[in-house]
Amino acid sequence: MDKSPPIDAVDRILAQWQRERPDLDCSPMGPIGRLKRCAMLLEPQVEVAFTRHDLVRWEFDMLATLRRAGAPFVLSPTQLFSTLMITSGTMTHRLKALEKRGFITRLPNPEDARSMLVALTSAGRERIDAAVETHVDNERQLLSGLSDGERQQLDQALRVLMRLLETG
Repeated sequence: MDKSPPIDAVDRILAQWQRERPDLDCSPMGPIGRLKRCAMLLEPQVEVAFTRHDLVRWEFDMLATLRRAGAPFVLSPTQLFSTLMITSGTMTHRLKALEKRGFITRLPNPEDARSMLVALTSAGRERIDAAVETHVDNERQLLSGLSDGERQQLDQALRVLMRLLETG
């Protein structure tokens, strides 16, 4: 009985390159191609958890960032946009939208009268607490086909790769 893993889309691409360019070692295309394909396949499945709570990804990300900050769930816009890696213009638009939905409020900064702070409202906290539970359950389900050991190995390998990419 053949114990090799089933052929996937990336294997087919690699085989085509091997046939067309046998002189070229295309093995790096395997993990990179699989990472890209997994990200593409995961994205809509992860979005399902946000949709269940009437949120889109950026709303989830902003509310989660405020929630993770801990009580009193307040950050400066600069702290928010540096964490979320978005421009200040995008941040302003998003803050207005979340404020309109009642999920955040903007407060005067007691340390700097020229600036404001962003605070999670009780409605925002309730929404993100429910959404993050659904999100974690969804991600657990998405990884349920992996054993604990496989999941830990994948996590460790991705941690190493991410560190390499972040440090250039």
